[in-house]
Amino acid sequence: MSQGEQVGTLWAWMLSRGVHIHFAHRTFSWSNEARGKAAVHCVIVGFGLHDAPNKTIYEYEDIRGQAHPIAASHINPYLIDAPDVLLPSRTETPSHLPPLKKGSQPTDGGHLILTDEERIELLDAEPAAAPWLRAYVGGEELINGGHRWCLWLKNISPAQLKSMPRTMKRVAAVAEARRQSPTRSVVDFADQPTLFTQDRQPAENYLAIPEVSSETRRFIPMGFLPPTIIASNKLQIAEGATLYHFGVLSSTMHNAWIRVVCGRLKSDYSYSPSVYNNFPWPDIPQESEPNQPTALGGLKSEAQAAIETAARGVLDARAQFPDSSLADLYDPLTMPPALLKAHQKLDAAVDKSYQLCGGRKSYASDAERVAFLFERYQQLTSLLPAARVSKPRSVSRKLQKP
Repeated sequence: MSQGEQVGTLWAWMLSRGVHIHFAHRTFSWSNEARGKAAVHCVIVGFGLHDAPNKTIYEYEDIRGQAHPIAASHINPYLIDAPDVLLPSRTETPSHLPPLKKGSQPTDGGHLILTDEERIELLDAEPAAAPWLRAYVGGEELINGGHRWCLWLKNISPAQLKSMPRTMKRVAAVAEARRQSPTRSVVDFADQPTLFTQDRQPAENYLAIPEVSSETRRFIPMGFLPPTIIASNKLQIAEGATLYHFGVLSSTMHNAWIRVVCGRLKSDYSYSPSVYNNFPWPDIPQESEPNQPTALGGLKSEAQAAIETAARGVLDARAQFPDSSLADLYDPLTMPPALLKAHQKLDAAVDKSYQLCGGRKSYASDAERVAFLFERYQQLTSLLPAARVSKPRSVSRKLQKP
């Protein structure tokens, strides 16, 4: 009720009826003595139809820790001391950013996807299949290392396909699986069994973000992949993203935003384009530096260059540990000091860029960061043309889309 897309659905109605939040316990773990108990994560929200002069947010150092009461002047539906911002489920990416979208989806009954063993077996029988096999990476593989394989048969000729009977058998099984689907659009794709039903594979290097990531990590692990690696639908991908985009998205500022507004799968973060599309980026002034194009248009500023340098430092720190997965590198207990230091430098560069648009020099907590980001969101949305405003009935302080 206080995270993800349901916030706008529930609280637009609540606010329209004059509801005020008086106190709130942010996410904590609930447990009992039952055998085989399931993990349950809760929030507690106290509200009424009248306002209260003294409001309190109970903050937890982690979801299993003790509550720390913090006085608040106002508590919004995301349980932050900030204005009543209701983020829309926004599918359109702001024009200055590379669009974020899901990777490609096979809907193949599993017949286009291969394990290492299945790949070796296929190549032993049909060496000609080698050019048509591509590394296939989803969120699991990106975080924990390794990859599966897929038959990527775009532009294969009938003669080439028919020369590989085992591959043909897999293609036939794809067609049959799609014909048995209850979804009309999948059935319609049965006559194109060599292709993924949804092909969003980038033609250039892209930034890959796992759709689901553990709540225990301070940063969602993400990284750049080449176009030769096929991104599965369990990745969110941004084609043409730069070091600047990677740096801001890998910062504590963005991860604080994630922890408050992101949807959840159990207690894990479920990253979506809406989280990315609504994020209030820093407004970096353009400063003339010859031959330095910027990701935002114009010429690169000192602040943007500092973020890019720090982002490169994070990638370089990771590269010192080639045998470690992103899961190992971002485990709070095993994160190398060199990587932690690189992230601290990145945070300093990103925070400095936000100082240029009214941010603080330092923040005591994620809640303070997100309170500032909601204010930043309001600044950005207030600049939009009135024609783009969509105001629900009787909901005060509902914001325009950025």
